[in-house]
Amino acid sequence: MLNIGDIAPDFSLPETDGNAISLSAQKPNAVVLFFYPRDSTKGCTVESIDFSAALSDFATLNTKVFGLSKDSLTSHAKFRDKHSLTVPLLSDEDSDVCEVYGVWKEKKMYGKTFMGIERTTFLIDGAGKIAQIWRKVKVPGHIQEVLEAAKAVAK
Repeated sequence: MLNIGDIAPDFSLPETDGNAISLSAQKPNAVVLFFYPRDSTKGCTVESIDFSAALSDFATLNTKVFGLSKDSLTSHAKFRDKHSLTVPLLSDEDSDVCEVYGVWKEKKMYGKTFMGIERTTFLIDGAGKIAQIWRKVKVPGHIQEVLEAAKAVAK
């Protein structure tokens, strides 16, 4: 399991428009990487809209923001277009990055056990170290917490 202070594992994943995004290419910017379970579900929609609305605030802190789920690029494009999202969405269909970051977990719902993404956000500083981790994220107020932490990293 990754911890604060660890070097964030590098990755390269396709973004909604098909461009490859790698973590290492974002340096010296800080990065917010929010893992979410599924496109077009209630919590994921609110979270993605909130991050989209705050993109300019993060940009002033030299912080890039990316959403990441196992959904396909086609699903991401529909999700983005339906909700006018501006936050880049990365597709990890094979769950390789989800597994490396420790967010691919056994979950239970309605008495059934299944594997899925545990809603988690990582704040990675400009040197590539994990500055903050939010696990089992509750969406209301979350973006404000991440923005405050990004301000501390930007100092």
